[in-house]
Amino acid sequence: MVLTVLLQAAEAEVASLNLLDMALKGGWIMIPLLLLGIIAVYIFIERLLVIRKASYKDTTFMNKIKDYINEGKIDAALTLCKNTDTPYSRMIEKGITRLGRPMNDVMVAIENVGNLEIAKLEKGLSLLATTAGGGPMIGFLGTVIGMIEAFFNMSNAGNNVDVSLLAGGIYTAMVTTVAGLIVGVIAFFAYNYLISLVDKVVHDMEARSLEFMDILNEPAN
Repeated sequence: MVLTVLLQAAEAEVASLNLLDMALKGGWIMIPLLLLGIIAVYIFIERLLVIRKASYKDTTFMNKIKDYINEGKIDAALTLCKNTDTPYSRMIEKGITRLGRPMNDVMVAIENVGNLEIAKLEKGLSLLATTAGGGPMIGFLGTVIGMIEAFFNMSNAGNNVDVSLLAGGIYTAMVTTVAGLIVGVIAFFAYNYLISLVDKVVHDMEARSLEFMDILNEPAN
């Protein structure tokens, strides 16, 4: 009979429970988890916009650079690079400013700019990766705290153990675990998706730099 009453009470509680109530039952651990979730979403959206802008491809860019260099129009080539706001255009611009120097110096200058551009694209991704690992850990911390609270209440109750005494600690344990896993999963997939986009941009940068070096190594007509 007692078990039936408890089950009915639990069903009534679940029926009236919403996300806000559930989050509040997680306790103060939900605050850092909420902050991590907001940070993860912000970094993902901000980096997504930056990387997509960097992945813009002008199919005529290298052909124009080739024509300008072959015609000796260095200033026109530099102007084209400045007007094309992409990582590879800034690499080519640096290479053009090194024309006349040994080919190895030109290549090193391009690679240095490329490394700086990659660092710009990856800005904030380390924090996103940290969030992917830290979210579940903070959630598990809430689990431990909740279970400690539940056992503490049980110990103080003595022989008068009531399910309601354990409910608060168990709620904290379960809710924080779920919240931590949600934050971690979102950050994990967001991080890997952004990394895949960065890899595509890096591949394009490498292809454009090699094409530029081939232009410089072509025999004069």
